Amino acid sequence: MEFNTSTWMMIFFIIFLVVSIWKIYAFLPNKELPDDDTTEEAKKELLNIVLKTIKKSDGKLNVDELFVKIEQSPEFDSQKYWRFNKNKLNQLLNAYYIRYPHIKSIEDIYKIGLQA
Repeated sequence: MEFNTSTWMMIFFIIFLVVSIWKIYAFLPNKELPDDDTTEEAKKELLNIVLKTIKKSDGKLNVDELFVKIEQSPEFDSQKYWRFNKNKLNQLLNAYYIRYPHIKSIEDIYKIGLQA
């Protein structure tokens, strides 16, 4: 049985396609990493830490002071939230302000006392 060039090309194409798909599948993350702080549960937990830190303070914090106090908080896990920075804190606060439009500042969060 003799194959022409186009048949050989199709066979090799299918073989390389299968190998390529397998390589992509093998390197995709299949399970959640223990230090993954991008999940919804991790974001809620981090937001709860932010709110607790605001409640413990006098409410007259700026973002820099809040950031330092969150990192010093006993509930804050620096291993899990190793990507936490001021930008992430600003994103959390902005998402909270969007969720509750009548809240405009950290002081408002302290005064009104809403929960996540």
